[in-house]
Amino acid sequence: MSEIKSAVRGDQLAANLENLRSACYAIYNYLQVNRPAALPPSFFETVFGITALVKKITAQFEELEEERRSLTALAGMGQVINTSLELNTVLQIVMDTIIRLTGAERGFLMLKDDTGNLVTRIARNWVQESLNTTELHISFTVIDRVASEGLPVLTTNAQEDPRFGKQDSVIAHNLRSIMCVPLRVKSEVTGVIYVDNRIRSGLFTAKQLDLLAAFANQAAVAIENARLFASVQRSLAEVTELKSLMDKVFASIASGVITADIDGNILLCNRAAEQILNQSATGLGSQKLQQILTSLSPALIPELQQVLQTDQPVLGLEISPAIAGRGRIDLRISITPVKDGQQQTQGVALVLDDMTEKKLLEAQRRLFEKMVSPAVIRQLNPDSLILGGQRKEITVLFADIRGFTGISEKLSPEELVSILNRHLAAAAEAILQEEGTIDKFLGDAVMAWFNAPVRQPDHALRAVRAALHIRDSLKSLHQELPPEQRLSFGIGIHTGEAVLGLIGSEKRLEYTAIGDCINTAKRIQENARPNQILVTQEVIDRLAGYAAYQPVEAIRAKGKREPVQVYEINFLV
Repeated sequence: MSEIKSAVRGDQLAANLENLRSACYAIYNYLQVNRPAALPPSFFETVFGITALVKKITAQFEELEEERRSLTALAGMGQVINTSLELNTVLQIVMDTIIRLTGAERGFLMLKDDTGNLVTRIARNWVQESLNTTELHISFTVIDRVASEGLPVLTTNAQEDPRFGKQDSVIAHNLRSIMCVPLRVKSEVTGVIYVDNRIRSGLFTAKQLDLLAAFANQAAVAIENARLFASVQRSLAEVTELKSLMDKVFASIASGVITADIDGNILLCNRAAEQILNQSATGLGSQKLQQILTSLSPALIPELQQVLQTDQPVLGLEISPAIAGRGRIDLRISITPVKDGQQQTQGVALVLDDMTEKKLLEAQRRLFEKMVSPAVIRQLNPDSLILGGQRKEITVLFADIRGFTGISEKLSPEELVSILNRHLAAAAEAILQEEGTIDKFLGDAVMAWFNAPVRQPDHALRAVRAALHIRDSLKSLHQELPPEQRLSFGIGIHTGEAVLGLIGSEKRLEYTAIGDCINTAKRIQENARPNQILVTQEVIDRLAGYAAYQPVEAIRAKGKREPVQVYEINFLV
């Protein structure tokens, strides 16, 4: 408002001076034509003097008014450019204002890049239009001098100026009036402002150069602020993007993560922590870390104190807390210090791994391994299970409990099952010790084979050793049982080809062996006496003299045309 009032007063004063000047000239002209004799000569001299004085005052006023308007524009534009932090906007305001104040034909603003080279950031003409690439012909001699010396340059006619008149750019581009001033920030030249006129000589004055230099000082600060603001914006965008990425990573971590400051105030928790503890982020954030740990297990508080005192993490603590809405779960907990860039502890991070499902699967696997040979389990790939099998030579072992029917009438079902399991467990342990594959338990009998799915060149010898281990294990077991509960095994072993693979359907599969060698081994076992181990000639041929044996009477096995020659194994040699 004060600027407007000042401008109005200046315009009124200019108008009054113009009216006074016009009146004086009118009187002067009248007196020049009509010189009344009644008026003394001193009157004419006074009028002529007043007219000359009004003319001089008017010229001085116009000069002062021009300076006032320039200073007012300088202050006003300084305020305008400092209200914007958008670099391109600031540059455009700066350039258009300079051209308007100086009456230049063209203006260029150049800034130093990261390598120190001057780069044109904006180029405008007197009608406030951006120049195209074909109009960017300027005197780099002038620009380089200003940038290197840090002093302003004014030439009223570059064609005749001894400093620049011989320069190719000045001659080729017909450059005449030129002003160039440095842009400074903290005594360092950060760029230059260059204006010129290719038509008029003597356009620029020393006062305009001073005005341009003063304006450049304000512009340099505004430009630097805009550049810093742009840099901060870029850094903020990078930090925001990084934070967004970290938030996504943090949220996607399968482990529950809760961070707290040194006083136990919760700072962050991810989605996994909410799910594991069955609490919302708001609910967790309203608690202290000590409260959360106490609700899980009071024994965790000393561990937290140890972490804070020693700056060392505590890893792999296993607890089984009861969680509201979930019941009892299995957790593995780690507490680690959170440190800043100077390695000073600023808080702690609590990492929660829900082991409930994993432990359940491990328990199921252990149970499965008791039902199926571990060797078979290792060979199974759930993603590539297909029905069918392949032909392979195996050694089959059948072991059947003798005397079980007799004691079943004397014992309760619970006692009977207990005794049966102890005998079958002894047999299974002996078979697995030789890395045999237990196919199934058939009531009071067990069926196993060797050489599949893992190849075993000594499969026949392994089967015989397993049978001898069964017999020896029963001797140890019988020392713990009363005589009426002592049972024995009859064992039959045969080597032959069978088809091994997955039999059944996609919903119910069984890994088993099918072939005549299975039936032969079973028939031999049916003819074995208690604690007797019978094998066929095919087994003997593969023992390579490692066992002592003797032939027994040939067996007429069901389904066989000819009697089957068998041998009784005594011991290993």
